[in-house]
Amino acid sequence: MNLPLPSFPEFLVARLFKARFSAKNWGAVAGALARTGPAAYLAARNHYGWMAAAKSPNDLLETFVRGRTGVYRQAVGLLMAEITESFLKSIGRMLAEPGKIVLHEDLVPAEILYGMGLVPWMAELLGIMSSVISIELGEHYIDVAEAAGVPPDTCSLPKVTMGLVLEDDMPKPVAAVASNMPCNGGMSSYTLIQKKLSCPVFRLDAPFDFHSERAVEYFADQLKRLISWLEEHTPGRMDWDRMRQVCERRNRAAAAELSLWDLVAKKPAPLAAEPVYFSHLLFMIAYPGTRRSVRVMEKMLSLAEKNARAGKGALAEEKRRVILWNPPTLCLPDLWVWAEQKYGCAMVMDMLSFNRHPFIDTSTPDAMLRDLARIIMAGPMARHTRGPAENFFSDLFHIYERFCADMIWMAGHVGCKNTMALNGMFRETCREKGIPLLIINYDLHDTRVTSPEQIRAQVDSFMETVVR
Repeated sequence: MNLPLPSFPEFLVARLFKARFSAKNWGAVAGALARTGPAAYLAARNHYGWMAAAKSPNDLLETFVRGRTGVYRQAVGLLMAEITESFLKSIGRMLAEPGKIVLHEDLVPAEILYGMGLVPWMAELLGIMSSVISIELGEHYIDVAEAAGVPPDTCSLPKVTMGLVLEDDMPKPVAAVASNMPCNGGMSSYTLIQKKLSCPVFRLDAPFDFHSERAVEYFADQLKRLISWLEEHTPGRMDWDRMRQVCERRNRAAAAELSLWDLVAKKPAPLAAEPVYFSHLLFMIAYPGTRRSVRVMEKMLSLAEKNARAGKGALAEEKRRVILWNPPTLCLPDLWVWAEQKYGCAMVMDMLSFNRHPFIDTSTPDAMLRDLARIIMAGPMARHTRGPAENFFSDLFHIYERFCADMIWMAGHVGCKNTMALNGMFRETCREKGIPLLIINYDLHDTRVTSPEQIRAQVDSFMETVVR
């Protein structure tokens, strides 16, 4: 990817910035070594393929900071450093407390596990990060899963996750928590996971009609049963005071994120892309209710406010505002770095980030569980692809208007049967509304289906022929 050459002063600032965050990331590695002990850490690195593939703690920094400047660059650098340190601390807890590890599905957030003093490990996050760290590694796990009999047309995220399990690259849990969300591929993957890891699995049952109060009461009861089951199968015990602290921290982070969205909705957007979607993916889905989640979301807001006060946008020149629908392109994680530089496209909101989640009422245990029930049932993808087509489109066209977007980019992952089935209706609806729509045909994790060059070529064709 060719980016414009910076001036010498900007080059010097960029070098100093890189040196600062590189030192911070290596410091996080030193901290992990100190906490776990060099021998245990290096043994884990030799055992787990995904640890060995991460050649440097600066991998994420190198991928996402290129071409960004000013406050936007600072936000991206800070976010990548926090993600790196969070992942290293998760590895530290995994090694230090193996008897407390509970594997959980990506649409089952970890608040209850934190409240019980357990060690959450999101199975799909490891699948996501494997491809971001090394696309060849992600494709290797896909091949392992298919060789074991997993159908090739299954979504590649559960295939990568199952490949990790089959390769013995997933930490051994004492229990696992799954659900019937978001799709058949993700749901069925836990049958293989349970068999391979020989661990008990609790499966949450989200009702088809998840909007009603009857559904909330039903699912809250499911969460009560989950807590009792975890107390039976793990050393965890629910501490409702600790649970209240977790929920209050989630509320603080959510409040900061809502304020961030208010700023991003303005033109020019003071932050875009990773500080909007990656911050949500990691700190509102993977690590919700932690002290770090509050710190990160409040820092993203603070930096957005700094740019907004100065009347500056994230991009040097914001020409187009984009809504991303479907998960981000993991096989081309720096798509927005390229799109910003070539076309001035600012991605201001996406499917995974935008949630109509309530704040959690922390007054009683029952109140906390009811609001957590609402949050889990209305998780991204699950609420969009379950039920009538209106569930898929209502949020999308709402945020298109709210964030003053100019176009929609649909990451048309070929393994996602639910969304692929709606593409014809999607095109017709956008044509009626006069909304430019790009459907990128690709696979979430597998560049052998569509290469990064072919993805960029699809964007080029769209920008040249449709947007002109």
